[in-house]
Amino acid sequence: MLVAGAVDILQGVAAVRHDAVFNAVTGYAYDFNLSSWGWIHVALGILIAATGLAILMRVPMARYFGIGVAALYLVAQFMYLPYAPIWAIVGMALAAFVIWALTTDRATSWAGNRT
Repeated sequence: MLVAGAVDILQGVAAVRHDAVFNAVTGYAYDFNLSSWGWIHVALGILIAATGLAILMRVPMARYFGIGVAALYLVAQFMYLPYAPIWAIVGMALAAFVIWALTTDRATSWAGNRT
């Protein structure tokens, strides 16, 4: 989640600066200006990175919050697909991997005991 958060922050900063790497999109249902998308991604990236740090620190509710934030990140990347298709697909793959990892890790409990 730290990697996904960092990628999202960088993607948001590039969008806020109106970088030339983004596609010009017309007629899109979720047509915010590029600066708005950038601030959404910066805020979401900070939230994702903070949640990833909480998971590494083994905060009890962080796993469940991480699943929700990763799902939100997946939806945001899907809506961002027309602007930066390659990075949006990479972001969706990262989000899917994070959701899978947080829902299937049953080797140890949060207390460190074997289950």
